[in-house]
Amino acid sequence: MPSIPTSTSLAEAGEPAPNTHLLEVRDLAVSFRLHDHRIEAVRGISFHLDRGETFALVGESGSGKSVTARAIMKLLPRTADVAPQSHILFEGVRIDAFRERQMLAVRGNGIAMIFQEPMASLNPVYRVGSQIAEAITQHQGLTRKQARARALDLLKEVRIPDPEARLDQYPHQLSGGQRQRVMIATAIANTPQLLIADEPTTALDVTVQAEILKLLRQLQKNYRMGLILITHDLTIVRKVSDSVAVMRLGAIVERGHTEAVFAAPRHPYTKKLIASEPGGRPNPVEPGQPIIVEADKVRVEYQLRWGGLIGRKTQLLVAANDVSFVLRRGETLGVVGESGSGKTTLGKAILRLVHLDGGTISFKGERIESKNRKGMLPLRTRMQLVFQDPFSSLNPRLSVKQIVEEGLIVNTIGGNARERDARVRRALSEVGLDPNALNRFPHEFSGGQRQRIAIARALVLDPEFILLDEPTSALDLSVQAQVIDLLRDLQRRRSLTYLFISHDLKVVRALCHKLIVMHAGRVVEAGDIDRVMDEPQQDYTRRLIRAAIEVEA
Repeated sequence: MPSIPTSTSLAEAGEPAPNTHLLEVRDLAVSFRLHDHRIEAVRGISFHLDRGETFALVGESGSGKSVTARAIMKLLPRTADVAPQSHILFEGVRIDAFRERQMLAVRGNGIAMIFQEPMASLNPVYRVGSQIAEAITQHQGLTRKQARARALDLLKEVRIPDPEARLDQYPHQLSGGQRQRVMIATAIANTPQLLIADEPTTALDVTVQAEILKLLRQLQKNYRMGLILITHDLTIVRKVSDSVAVMRLGAIVERGHTEAVFAAPRHPYTKKLIASEPGGRPNPVEPGQPIIVEADKVRVEYQLRWGGLIGRKTQLLVAANDVSFVLRRGETLGVVGESGSGKTTLGKAILRLVHLDGGTISFKGERIESKNRKGMLPLRTRMQLVFQDPFSSLNPRLSVKQIVEEGLIVNTIGGNARERDARVRRALSEVGLDPNALNRFPHEFSGGQRQRIAIARALVLDPEFILLDEPTSALDLSVQAQVIDLLRDLQRRRSLTYLFISHDLKVVRALCHKLIVMHAGRVVEAGDIDRVMDEPQQDYTRRLIRAAIEVEA
């Protein structure tokens, strides 16, 4: 078996010119071949990045940001075509002409990438520690024991709770934010010269977000690492990046030093992005509305196990500890807290998707905590869920039409195929997607567009209660505001009840009537949204609110 090429392959591949940029992209154009037409995803963009510089790419979902990043890494699918005039130079060497074997020496060593969807990027059958160690042994030649020790240090650096236990866990046993931190640990394992971060803080709570950004900046300073930051959070862009490029429909419409672009944006689209921010207030709730969901002292426990046959250790993790609330028709209850605080576990317990170790749950007065799978079936259309990670929740083998229509078929809703087709098209239109995209597949959409497909799948069944688990985390600001308006409009017209899990307190305030703050499985503060946000009683709540407003660079 041939050995993996070393980093010297880069120098051997060509003669770098003196004083070259760390990365230079010239006239990059990428198109995708579909069944009957071609999509121009990136249209002739150019930019460069120097050592120690942070360059931000911003724009709406589908603007070509992630395609640009994958083109640099040569990770585009087979349906993609890169124009022959496109050049990508790393340290003065054209890597776009590299063969796959040559790129193996570059990826993870010279250039590393933090992907947007951690669940899709992590191998579900391997333990977390093994996956981080693989990236280390591939390029550094350490023993397995040394690589495991280094992996533990990296998990500590990105502040994962109980890092020793997490090493031997699988990705599905971690929260969304914890999985993202594993991805960051893997990316920085070999201290690359260029780090491409595609929405690196999307799944992270606000307190850890600031810590991760500070960590990336410190690594950048220590190793003069270049950083390409792809994000829809303009607060992060303004405080972290040196220069910024604004993308729309595959083209760069504005580019320059960050402060100059924010102080005096020239393009109308840039002005629109800067002006976009979650706003408005939740719909008023008429008094005397019936109770839709009631939870009383809900408790969920897990046994964590790690180690080998000798010295095997176990630990009891109480993911939800005596959580209680009442949610009426037309209300939205927000649930906030750091990653791993138990937010998603609580939501899944309410929908009876995980076991209960204590407490009671009622839906419209009917006790459901003891119902089995068969007993819950009649309630599934009335209680829907939008997952945090749209990529892992959408079947990659099904088209958009099949994904959204599946619930209608399973529950025999819609008299015939034509009626179901009309309902699917209407649901896609409601979430801002082109109904003519019915025959496309999830991998052909951006992260934000996939999240909208997931929302459409829930809405098409006309539910009474929807659990929204970070539904706007993958969306850029302008689309985020549209989705919030959509959710408010649907709630007003259909009297929907929401349980809204999020780490974005601006979004929570715009949509929620009541708020509970969770930490280590417990509710540390609860009450009316304005009271909790304006007059928090607990230090933990005050820290969350402060971190949401100020991003540390």
